[in-house]
Amino acid sequence: MMQNALNTAGTVPCGGAGSHASPPGSGWTQGPAGSSDMRPAAGISDRLIRESGDIWDAFHTHPFVTGMADGSLPQEKFRHYMIQDYLYLIDYAKVFALGVAKSGPADMASMEAFAGYVHQILHGEMEIHRAYMKRLGISEDEAAQAAPSLATISYTAYMLRIAYEEGPAEIAASILSCAVSYEVIAAKMLQAHPACARHPFYGEWVQGYADPGYHEANEALKALTDRLAAGYSGDQIRHLSDIFRLCSRFELMFWDMGWNMSR
Repeated sequence: MMQNALNTAGTVPCGGAGSHASPPGSGWTQGPAGSSDMRPAAGISDRLIRESGDIWDAFHTHPFVTGMADGSLPQEKFRHYMIQDYLYLIDYAKVFALGVAKSGPADMASMEAFAGYVHQILHGEMEIHRAYMKRLGISEDEAAQAAPSLATISYTAYMLRIAYEEGPAEIAASILSCAVSYEVIAAKMLQAHPACARHPFYGEWVQGYADPGYHEANEALKALTDRLAAGYSGDQIRHLSDIFRLCSRFELMFWDMGWNMSR
């Protein structure tokens, strides 16, 4: 169900339901699962990922992630995570919307790209979340009225501050960690536990983020980031790396929040 929804929705950047890639520190990227197409990493987006490789390595050994991979994760933890991720997506869509507002009339392509992501979050990924929440006995009203956790508020407040105060390239950098890390996590899950995509509960999550369509969407987002940052100075690129790295730390905090069911 989730995989089909992702295929129908098209570009789906991130959130609850990952770039099929070798470990970020390796300097190489890989095509969709089963592909042998390997190429040297290139572009600013690959540099951002590589420079946060130590944080991304921690994703793969996190108990929430390994629990999904081997099926041992208690469903009440996943339930808490899904509610918080639903709330996260609402503000995540606003970050993309600010990308539309910050794109000038000379760059309609960026405006269209950011607008497309807003549409797919609201009409693609949010629908996937609602379907999963229905299985968990979570009503839409319950999710909408839930209090965001400290991790959720901190993460989205930071991205929104970047979006309000800075430019389109910085907005893209703040978005990128969430989008690509989920794909990398799903790919690693399948490497460690090939049967995890068939798990009766967590399999849909894995399928969604290991889907080739999701990989293509992430490649487009990386290309957008590279284009927006073209011509940036060394200091500006280091600032993008700082944004990306902090968002990667927030991603790790979000997994902690799900595992600890923290408020």
